[in-house]
Formats: sequence, C-alpha cells, structure tokens
Amino acid sequence: MKRIGILTAGGDTPALNAAIHGAVARANQLRIEVYGLIKGFNCLFNPRVPHVHLNPLFQAIPELDPTKGGSLIGASRDYIDADNGPELDLIADRLRTLGIEGVIAIGGDGTLNGLQPLAERLPTVLAPKTIDNDLGLNYPSEPDEWVREPDPKRTGSYLYTRAASSVTFDLDQIVNYATPGYATAVLVTVQGVERIRTTAESHRRIAIIEVMGRHSGYIALGTAYGQPDIILVPEHPLNIERLVDRVRHLYELQKNVVIVCGEGIVDERGVALGAASTSTDPAGNVVLTGAADALRERMVQLLGDEYFRRYRRGSSAREAIFTRKIGHTQRGGRPVRFDRFYAALLGAKAVDLLAEGRNNAVSVLQYQASQGFHVAGYDANRFRDRWGLIHARAMHPALYDPVAMKPSRLGIDYLMPIFTDAIGTDDAEHMRQSLFNPGNLAQPYHSINTDVHKRIRYVTAGS
Repeated sequence: MKRIGILTAGGDTPALNAAIHGAVARANQLRIEVYGLIKGFNCLFNPRVPHVHLNPLFQAIPELDPTKGGSLIGASRDYIDADNGPELDLIADRLRTLGIEGVIAIGGDGTLNGLQPLAERLPTVLAPKTIDNDLGLNYPSEPDEWVREPDPKRTGSYLYTRAASSVTFDLDQIVNYATPGYATAVLVTVQGVERIRTTAESHRRIAIIEVMGRHSGYIALGTAYGQPDIILVPEHPLNIERLVDRVRHLYELQKNVVIVCGEGIVDERGVALGAASTSTDPAGNVVLTGAADALRERMVQLLGDEYFRRYRRGSSAREAIFTRKIGHTQRGGRPVRFDRFYAALLGAKAVDLLAEGRNNAVSVLQYQASQGFHVAGYDANRFRDRWGLIHARAMHPALYDPVAMKPSRLGIDYLMPIFTDAIGTDDAEHMRQSLFNPGNLAQPYHSINTDVHKRIRYVTAGS
C-alpha cells in the first residue's frame, strides 16, 4: 500500500489530532503517503475531493500538533447512504483517482456504521474516538443480546431493546476499554464539579450539573473524582423518592448538595427525563434537551418552598435549587496525556491494519490487569447485531451502585487504570505557560484553518 486517506467524522473530541499524528508517524515508517480528507465524509460527496498531503517527503506537516484539540482536517456529521449504490461507486472512483488504496476514519459508533458500505469497495478501518466512551463492547457476545421489533408508530421502522444478559461481567473482557477523548472530558467535568461546589457550599444551595452521555453514563461515572454527592446515570432508572430522601439527608447534614446527571437519564418508566425534541442530529439521534432542568422541576415540587424557608436558606425551592451544564467544553481543548498517547497508538495501529491487508476492522484499546493497556485489531462485523446495526455501548450496570448513587467497587476498579497518571507534568506546565501569556492580550487568535487552507488541493478535470 502506497497511499491512504484519513478523515475525522462525527462530533469533535480533544484527541483527534493525536490520532492523526500517530497514523502519520507510523505511515512515515512504512513509507506510505497520507492524504487528509477535508471535513470528513462530506469531502467524498464533493467531486473535487478537497484534501491535504499530511506527510510530503514522509515528514509530518508542522500544523499537525497532537497537543491541539479538534481536527486540523475538519469534521462533519455527514454519512454515506448504504442503499445508494451509484453514489458509493462514485465515491470509490474519486478516491482511486487520488491514488488512495485504503481509508482510515477516526470516529465513534455512528462513523463505524457509516463506514461499512465503503468497506465493500476498498479497504477501510476505524480508529476510535468519542468522549462518551460508547464505542466498544462490555463483552464479545453483547451484540447478540439485541432484539428488534416493529415500531408501532412508524411503518417500516424498528425498535431495538436488550434481552437479559446471562454473562458474568469481567473488566478483562471489555472490548475497547476506553476511547480517546473520554479522559479529557472527565477532567473538564471534574473541574466543573469542584468549582460549582464552592458556590453551592457558600450559598446553601442544591446544584444539579448535567454532563454529556446520551445513553452512556461513563462521563457521569468519572465525575466521582470531583466528589459530587450524587451521580445519576442513564443505565439506571431514576428512583425519585430515594433521590429526594438522600438529598434531604445531605442537605440537613452539610447545607449543600451537588448532583451530577447524565443528559440521558430516564424516569421510573424508562422515559428520558429531559425533553425529547422532534428533531434529530445528522447521525439520526433524537436531540435531548434539559435533563437537569426536568430533574430540578421534579425536586422543586417534591421538596417544596416551605422546606427551604424553614431553614432560612431561600424564599423558594426554585431559588435554592439551580442547574448548570458543562456543555461543549467537554469536547474541546488540549487532550491530557492518556488521550494523546493512546490516540496516537490507535491511529498507528489503524495504519498497520491496512498495511496487513485487514479490511472493515477497528483498532481497539484493550486492558488486562496482568499486563495493562495494549492496542489490537478487531473485526468490525463483531460489533454488529444480527441485523447489521452497531449500537452505542452502554455503561455496564455493575459499574454503578444505584443505592449509594455512586460508582460501585467494580466501577472504581474500572476508572483507576484510566485516570491514575492520566495527566502529565507537561499538561500542568502548558497551562502555567500559556493561559496567561501576555502575548494573548495583544495578538488575535490564529486559527489552524488559516494555515491548513493554504495546503488544500483538489481533483481537477482530467486527473
């Protein structure tokens, strides 16, 4: 293989450039050219196929900085239509025109689903990234547990549910233990929890902090490092009476309470607590809004104004209970050492998979207590259910204690290998040197897009 294309798709994460950097470094060793495809799958729909040569003369371009968040080649949420054969053939022809013999996509479960049709036309592999940590399997047989039934509300559509599992959960059996971007997202949320705590503590408030994780509670679980009083995850339906009892106890004891909730938490009936809007994102996911706000409304009703007036801690429940969303800051900024290092290894492994003749494969990060972390290749078809769909990984229920509303002992065992030494000394030094650099006051922000744009090339007529 002499030339490969690489693209980043879906939402951005802090470790995308690190994954690209690792792929380019390995390609340089193997004397393989790497073309960066601009704006993800969107590039493939453009007859001119905008691209950047990432390693001319087998040297990485200087704009490729693994410590920078985002993606220097851009990303989009466009995906390939598996049923549009003529368009797929056209895309494959465009890539061959560029001399590309294989494609690496860096993305999550949506990207992997979108990549499948292309694998029938040329070699493709995926290097994982997602802050939600939901690309992978809790155990190899997990896809077999999905059940499909017709959707009574939509003709031709289906609803997918999980059958009860009989598998004994073991951390050593996890396929893709952690995805690059997750550790940095948890760092940001933990800092948010710590900062909001001081406000809640000073003003005798109850704070509800919403973090990302549509159907996966991994980010919420990781916020345990910030010592919130209560953590709520989508995998366990909310017991509102138990929650309110716990809040009362803590509030009377310490005069403040900090609650972390995942954006996809559900009520006793399994219905998303936040409003499910009628819109979907480009990957087809229903947009969820306001889990923290919905939880606040429930607590305002159940605690009541008199409860806070009695303690002289506010004139109403609505005043005493406030919400904050960590939001998109979880997805941006400089990646911590854990994410940089393993994103680079997974990017390099993706190049090796193509060079070895593997197709429709995924580079995965494995962990065993006896040997620590290592990268491996995994057949993408093994992520599919029997109907060919790849589902986002939910956090295994055994990692969470629904009574204590905190990580279980096994959950703590899961988190520790990721976050012990996740931050390097260079991360702290970078903050010290760059955040209040006097030059920031006088110089405008310089976007990486400005420099990369000068390198973009196009397929021309007659190429």
